[in-house]
Amino acid sequence: MTNKSFAYLVPQFPGQTHIFFWREIAALEAQGITPVLYSTTIPPQGLISHRWSQEAMARTTYLASRNPALLARILPRLPWGLILKEARRLPGREAKTFLMDVMISAPAAEKLARDCARRGITHVHAHSCGRAALIAALAHHAYGLSYSLTLHGPLQDYGTGQRFKWRGAAFVSVITRALRDLLPGQLGDALPQRLPLQPMGVDTSAFRRDTPYVPPVPGDPLRVFSCGRLNVVKGHQDLMQAARIMIDRGQPVQLEIAGEDDAGGTGFRKDLEHRIVDLGLEENVKLLGAISAEAVQDKLKAAHVFVLASWSEPLGVAYMEAMSCEVPTIGTNAGGVPELITSGEDGLLVPPKDPDALAETLMRLAADPDMAKSIAQAGRARVVAQFDSSRGADMLAREIWPS
Repeated sequence: MTNKSFAYLVPQFPGQTHIFFWREIAALEAQGITPVLYSTTIPPQGLISHRWSQEAMARTTYLASRNPALLARILPRLPWGLILKEARRLPGREAKTFLMDVMISAPAAEKLARDCARRGITHVHAHSCGRAALIAALAHHAYGLSYSLTLHGPLQDYGTGQRFKWRGAAFVSVITRALRDLLPGQLGDALPQRLPLQPMGVDTSAFRRDTPYVPPVPGDPLRVFSCGRLNVVKGHQDLMQAARIMIDRGQPVQLEIAGEDDAGGTGFRKDLEHRIVDLGLEENVKLLGAISAEAVQDKLKAAHVFVLASWSEPLGVAYMEAMSCEVPTIGTNAGGVPELITSGEDGLLVPPKDPDALAETLMRLAADPDMAKSIAQAGRARVVAQFDSSRGADMLAREIWPS
């Protein structure tokens, strides 16, 4: 497949969790497809952590603009009948927010459409159902660009105006069955006909061990690694509480958490730092900040167990990376995680917001090296079989250029 290109739009690219997109871009290029990179804005400096970040930014066209000339050009071309119809069906505050989002996004849509026309690009894929989706939808209505979306999490997390964003899409890929099953009731006749199910994935050829997994020795400190944004819904505070419980029960723990808050270190990180002190875990817990994919791999290979105690997780690339590196993985029985982890077979699941259950599960794993090894091996096999990152590239190629 050659001489095929499309616009690949990711908000605040390249952020700390965006390794998945970079892998998908590489997989598309391996097929002879050229994803031309666009984003809304550059992420905060504290979230730019990957070895490839500078290359990615150099390749990306950033669309956010307050240029009144861009706004003036696109305003007469916008479908005000559809926009006002969407606003009228929303509650008052949401309607105002939606109309404001339209005005903020319109100059970016003009910039996107003009740049695509210059490059001969006719399709935009937005890896978001937030403002990036609105930019793509406005460019479609104003200039006829075809567009598609990916839904990465609960629809309510992506702001207002969803029926407007979805109605004109050629297709929308959805990362889990649980999310897709909710859509008819949420969007009704605004749903496009094509809703391919496509989980996120990892490069299993890169995320793999070069030395055998060594399980914990009962009684020795348990090396626990976690990786996720520093946000209350990621449950890092519950994992810290579980560490305190384990220590109090005689099981030593060394916990490292990779990731940063959305403010680049001045937000929820401060709450977690205070919690570490309050729990007396200064010698047991370390916050690593945003680290590169290579550093994540090193931490995974050194860990006895990976834990992400999210209150709700749409699916979880972090779980996949750990499983691909053959590390026993503990997640929460929430969101789409059960579509990835079968508890007791290729990982372990605990209830969210339950530090006691998490501590008990960690202690059980620490005391059973054979179980740890078995789960580690099965986790790797599960991800290799069903969650390789090349599958997302295959889906985009298939849906954008159907035979």
